[in-house]
Amino acid sequence: MRYAFYISPDEDDPLTAAAERWLGANPFTGGTRDLKPAGDFSAADLTALTADPRRYGFHGTLKAPFTLAPGVSESQLLDAFTTFAEERVSFDIPRMVLGQLGPFFALVPAADCPQLQNLADQTVRRFSAFRAPLSDADIARRKPETLGSVMRNNLLEWGYPYVFESFRFHMTLTGAVPVDRQPAMKALLEQAFAPFIGKPFPVTSLALFTEPERGAPFTIHSLLPLGGTSKRKMA
Repeated sequence: MRYAFYISPDEDDPLTAAAERWLGANPFTGGTRDLKPAGDFSAADLTALTADPRRYGFHGTLKAPFTLAPGVSESQLLDAFTTFAEERVSFDIPRMVLGQLGPFFALVPAADCPQLQNLADQTVRRFSAFRAPLSDADIARRKPETLGSVMRNNLLEWGYPYVFESFRFHMTLTGAVPVDRQPAMKALLEQAFAPFIGKPFPVTSLALFTEPERGAPFTIHSLLPLGGTSKRKMA
């Protein structure tokens, strides 16, 4: 079992529905459906190009997947999660845009958001004690030899390279898209997510996702309101 702390829209949010249509999966229910052809892409193309974000569930990462440290129970993690969420306050990311991180497409903030950065930093720090050290295989999977010194140290100390000054919030929509297909993918995504591009994204809750076994789809175990004032889902 692995756990991860993510930002997710609420179950009944229109963005959740749009992401389900795009990825063919709903992390709240665990339900999946076949994708249909769209734009210049066949159903098989889209299924392949969205395989990774579909398995991980639509989200923005705050604390990357981890296994529990020896001697730590799930109930202890959930108790700490409840306290942590109650101590935080909700906020808006002022404007989300369609971004491209190398060959990947994602919804990203249009500009730095200090409240988002602070939430990510605090999530990483608060739950570090619950995380088991990475295995040698997990470290190798991240290709530490290709990382700069800061990200390599982050990987070894915090279990993930992209934390603190290296953090960049993104809600992934595709896997790696071939260069010659990127313009068509961008146009398709701009159409599919038009209602959300250029608009604020309210961060009102924090989600705990779980992966029952390596390679299985991630689903939402718990969605807790920041400050205890919004919707609440506990498995």
